[in-house]
Amino acid sequence: MREVSWGTRTAMNKREVGGVRQLLSAADHALFHAVSARRWPAAEPVLPRLSRVADHGVLWGGLAAGLWVFGGARGRRAAMRGIASLTVASALVNTVTKRSVGRARPLLDGVPAARRPHRPPFTTSFPSGHTASAAAFVTGVALESPQAGAAMAPLAVSVAFSRVYTGAHFPGDVLAGAVLGVGAAYAVRGMVPSRSQLPPPARARTDVRPLPRGKGLVVVVNPGSGAQPQLVDPVRQLRAALPEAEIRLHGEQGPQLPELLAEAARRAAALGGALGVCGGDGTVNAAVAPALAADVPLLVLPGGTFNHFAADLGVDTIADACQAVTEGSAVRVDVGRVRPSEEGGAAEPRYFLNTFSLGVYPELVRLRERWSPRIGGPPATLLAVLHALRRSRPLRAEVNGRERPLWLLFAGNGSYRSVGIAPVRRHDLADGLLDLRVARAGRFARTRLLAAACAGRLTRTPFYAAARAERLEVSLLPEGARMACDGEIVPAPRAFVLDKLPEALTVYRPDTEPAADESLSAPAVPTRRVQGTH
Repeated sequence: MREVSWGTRTAMNKREVGGVRQLLSAADHALFHAVSARRWPAAEPVLPRLSRVADHGVLWGGLAAGLWVFGGARGRRAAMRGIASLTVASALVNTVTKRSVGRARPLLDGVPAARRPHRPPFTTSFPSGHTASAAAFVTGVALESPQAGAAMAPLAVSVAFSRVYTGAHFPGDVLAGAVLGVGAAYAVRGMVPSRSQLPPPARARTDVRPLPRGKGLVVVVNPGSGAQPQLVDPVRQLRAALPEAEIRLHGEQGPQLPELLAEAARRAAALGGALGVCGGDGTVNAAVAPALAADVPLLVLPGGTFNHFAADLGVDTIADACQAVTEGSAVRVDVGRVRPSEEGGAAEPRYFLNTFSLGVYPELVRLRERWSPRIGGPPATLLAVLHALRRSRPLRAEVNGRERPLWLLFAGNGSYRSVGIAPVRRHDLADGLLDLRVARAGRFARTRLLAAACAGRLTRTPFYAAARAERLEVSLLPEGARMACDGEIVPAPRAFVLDKLPEALTVYRPDTEPAADESLSAPAVPTRRVQGTH
């Protein structure tokens, strides 16, 4: 048998690949002309308009706004994930794939004039950007809220088909756009996992008095929490579910929120009941000290924008909280504490249920709160991040006896379950540990930290360290330094001890999960030790 040379074999392979491409291209053109030749009277007034509404992501932005306003905590997470997925897909289409392939748009000779785009697209045809955006947004929403994603899926399919129907794309362009959009949504989930990826947290239950009809419950409602209007008035919901509860509204007139919560906690103690608080994480944070001082259980009713603590408890709605308090279902949770040392003064300790941070994050929150009333929350957050990356300077402090420049010192109240670059959920709210993460300053530290975070390799960069510890000592902070406790920005003492009050607070939560056992124990997460922690 005659031996075939490497050059001959390469030429044969190229001819085979070229033949496959010609076959696929012919099938693509044939399917496009078949769609062009068909008449769908019902689609004539709908699909061209739908294609135009989807220009520049306007359609998906409107749906995201609806989810944000009316979808509750899960809807807001779904909206953010959908927009993030759409942004990644759009960037890939417009900066990489269209310029790399350069396929010409279809000829419109066979497409009826009523269907054609009013303004012919000026970009190349492969892949379909409209389809990529539709697939990315709907897939991102579905990964957080399957019901909302399923409801939007027919709309995404209609947008994709409209691109062929109006003559803007070949069917192959639409198929490639759909694949790219779905891939972008899963890439975003790889960096910032959805809650469904993680097993339900294990929590130790505790005996607590049930409060049928809310008798003995004193609830403080903060209407100013959150950036979105409530679809249903929380006070009306509470009065319907817990008619015997005492409800007090915080407003501009009357006592400040801390005083109102302290008086409500004392009243709950006198009734032998519980303190309820309806608001965001900052409002819940303000209720911790009064609940501890009065030694009463706490009922958390989600009424803010994100409600991180309520979500980790499994309290996604006000109905969940009402069910828990009437059934007497509760857990004991740790309370994080910032305790000023003698060097830092004799001020009262600050508490946190979610996170504590020092460094660039408090400045980011300050800028976001300053700009969001004028331009909205998401744009303000983006601008604050960009400003912090460009203008912020590292903070110099002594951590466990070692002086170092820091971009960020983060402490979580309990160990976070990290699958991607962001900590998203805690397995155990009473593990006795602080989840410590430190971003140190250095040569090109910001650029290297950002690149490592995007690549999922933070633990391998020398500027990042993580550890689990029971306490941390911080001193030699500069005058004017600020810290964030559960998102609330306050002045930081010059020296303090960061520790925990183990199982100090009893909190109601619905009894919907199986009892914890060894199979639910948190897996080990590789970390780098923060020097001096113990």
